[in-house]
Amino acid sequence: MKKLIPVMLISIFMIFMASTFTLAEDSGSANMAGDVWIEPKTGMAFIWVPGGYFMMGSNSGEASEQPIHKVYLDGFWIGKHEVTQGQWKKIMANNPSEFKNCGDDCPVESVSWFSCQNFIKKIGNNFSLPTEAQWEYAARSGGKNELYSGGNDLDRFAWYTKNSKMKTHKVGIKAPNGLGICDMSGNVWEWCEDWRGHYIAGETRNPQGPDSGSYRVTRGGAWYSNPSWVR
Repeated sequence: MKKLIPVMLISIFMIFMASTFTLAEDSGSANMAGDVWIEPKTGMAFIWVPGGYFMMGSNSGEASEQPIHKVYLDGFWIGKHEVTQGQWKKIMANNPSEFKNCGDDCPVESVSWFSCQNFIKKIGNNFSLPTEAQWEYAARSGGKNELYSGGNDLDRFAWYTKNSKMKTHKVGIKAPNGLGICDMSGNVWEWCEDWRGHYIAGETRNPQGPDSGSYRVTRGGAWYSNPSWVR
């Protein structure tokens, strides 16, 4: 499920968002699914997601998830879990998070899409937020037919309203999905690079979303979300 937040609106939905970042593919690499690379400035672990195609979207959800359409993606690196408060502080020298109950290993939240862009610039030009297509493909363990990121057992893979005790939790505690990525369902919402827009009905390759808009896409659900928002 995706949630769409006005870019300039300060709201609870913005307060509890975090960011999963991608690193552009090294064209000379021979990476295997699930390979790990450590970014030296922050210590962030990145997982290799091999290229492929999948059927993106859902015809049983809200209108913004329709229609189901085939998407081809090149391979990319994506964070093993949300950016932590410790990683954010190392680069930005501040911590905007509301929840500090688990210290530096909690996901950073209360970050705007624009503050994420500043964080990215300080690390390097090869980084970005994932596109919505990259996010969904990685969350679904490489485009598999999964209800949640990793499978159908929500309690195994996600912090949500039933088990979170109404707070965030340390990253990486819940089981990883089929690629070794954690927390793409639940814990905190995650920003995507794209503007909100309608899906293209035909086949697409490496879609970037609309050229402009009023909303940015977030995905994944959070600690306060019901199961229908975490799928």
